[in-house]
Parts: sequence; structure tokens; C-alpha cells
Amino acid sequence: ETPLFRKGNVLFGLHKTKRGLIEANCAIVCEGQLDLITLYEAGITNVVAPQGTAFTENQARLLKRFVDEVVLCFDADAAGNKAAERSLDALLQNDLIVRVAEMPAGEDPDSLVRREGKEKFEKRVAAARDFFDYWIEHEVAIVDLSSLGAKMQLVRKLAGTVSRVHDPMMRGEIVSKVSARLGVATSDFENLVPRSVPRPTAELPRDMDSIAPSQTIKQLSVLALRDSEVRDFLLAQEWREVLAQTPGAELLGRILSADIHVEDSATVSSFLASLEPHEEAVVSGWIASKRIAYTDRNLAHEWWYSLAAESVRRQLEALKSKMRLPQLSQGDVVNLQKQILDLREQLHELSKLLSPAPVRDI
Repeated sequence: ETPLFRKGNVLFGLHKTKRGLIEANCAIVCEGQLDLITLYEAGITNVVAPQGTAFTENQARLLKRFVDEVVLCFDADAAGNKAAERSLDALLQNDLIVRVAEMPAGEDPDSLVRREGKEKFEKRVAAARDFFDYWIEHEVAIVDLSSLGAKMQLVRKLAGTVSRVHDPMMRGEIVSKVSARLGVATSDFENLVPRSVPRPTAELPRDMDSIAPSQTIKQLSVLALRDSEVRDFLLAQEWREVLAQTPGAELLGRILSADIHVEDSATVSSFLASLEPHEEAVVSGWIASKRIAYTDRNLAHEWWYSLAAESVRRQLEALKSKMRLPQLSQGDVVNLQKQILDLREQLHELSKLLSPAPVRDI
């Protein structure tokens, strides 16, 4: 690089492909210069490539002058996936619609267009998926979504990415799509999307990098450590299913999973010692609080039923979001409607068990 030439300000081939970009209103973005040359020689002229770096904001801003949509056409390997992810922020910040054309394993645009020809390659580009559909499927393949912690980490990661979208209509569409695909209530996902793009920070401790537990969660956590009757009651419930739908409930889940005998203080101490230092400090602070009285065991049932009802409401919102997904089959619609009716019945039954129960701050 020199003072006159900076890779992050230039798109390779743009001087040749401007007209093709404008006519298609879509840019095929390749990872390498050889890919671009091969595609251009094959007659695919709406193509550009970065200069061997991740897509920069200056390059995205330049591209936005010619197109509204970008199709990332990177190599089918870990490096290609990483390059696509790194390019996303700059493209979204400039309100470009981003799709991904997936390459078969071991192929790149250069080899693929030579083997398949122009028409098949163009069909592959036309069938490119929305970036968030592609990314969710890629992440789901490596993330255990049955783990609340892993699922929430993925949800927060996606929420941070969505925050880069400035256009309110585009952001709303993405929020609806992502929440539906992950089975998260739209309102919950929206609450996780930062209002402004945060600056990069060092990795936070687990308790700092998660949703703060509600007062109900804190109180049930303490009672599950101090009161055998409450602990037995909670363990008799479908607590895994409820807590999987409850933000901020990871510590309560770990408390209930642990081999703790309330009457044996050594088991409680052993559990606390197994926590990370910052987690142990948090739970110890809850236990030491004077705001939870022994008589609160009488309210524990209602606190739990309230938590369960909120979990059902979240599931209902997630299913309603799924109902808005395009191209659902009739069978899918019928199945979703049945699930919604079942959840509404559950909510009705839970409402019979509830009466206003005070929840005091710890």
C-alpha cells in the first residue's frame, strides 16, 4: 500500500463491471481476483472482488452507489465462511441486502463456472439464500441449541449483528426472520438488539455477558439452595423445559441440576466452589441477602407458576413468528396451529393456579 493506493478503498474490477452492476442492481462478490476474471470472461459482468482483505466500510459505501443487493460467492471452506461473516457488518451498515451463494465442497467460483458453465452458475446465484438463513443454519450445525447457554450466546451474537442495520424496515424484517428461525419471541429478540453499534470490547465474564436474572429467578435460586421442600417441588416440575424458555435462568438450571442436599451444607458449599469466581460471588450475594424470609417458601409455588406462564407466552410468540414464515406447507400450518392451541390451554390452566404474589428485590 501507498498513500495513493489503499486496498480497503478499492474494489477489483469495478472499472470494467460498473454497467453490469447497475443493470442487475446486484453485485456478485468473489473472494479472489482470479474468480472475478473467470466469471467476467464467461459473460457474468455484475461482479467485484475486495483486494485480498475483508470487505471494508469504504468498499461497501462505494458499492452502494451502484447496487442494492450483494451476493457473497466465497470459497466453500472455513476461510470462506469466515470471510463472509467478516464482510457482513460493513455491508449491513450501508443498507445492502446480503445473500450467500453456497459453493460445493472443494469448489470456488473459478472452478465451478469452468465445470458447470455460465447458466448453471447464474441459477446458483439466483437461488442464493438470505445471509441470516445461511448463517443460522451454519451456526446450528455447530451449536447445541438444547443448551440454554449456547442458544442465548447465539441469539446475542445475531442480535449484535442485526444492530448494524440502520434501515428500520429492513431491520424489522430481519428481526422477524431470525426470531422465527430460532424459536424466540420477537419482542425478546428486539430487546437484545443494541440501539447503537457497540465498540468492540474484551470478552466479558459469563455473568456479565448474559441477561440479568429476574427477581423471581434469584428468589427461587436461593430457596432451591436453602429449603428442601421448595427444592423438591421445583425438581418435580418440568423445570428444564421452562428454564430453556426463560432468559437469565442459567444459574437456576445449574442449581437444580447439581447433586445438592439442602440439609447437608457441605453439598451446597461444594456446588458454590464449582462455580466461576464471579458466579460464586453473585450466588453468595443472593444467599446473604436479608430480603428473603423463610416464610417465602409459601410463595415459591406461585413464583414458579408465574415463571412457567411466562415461558408459555414466549413459546406462543415464537410460534406466531413462525406462522409468518413464507412457503410453509399446509401440514406445517396445521401443526403450528395445533401447538398454539395446546399452549393456550396450558396457559389457561396455569392462570387458575396464579394469584398476585409479591416479588421483592434482592
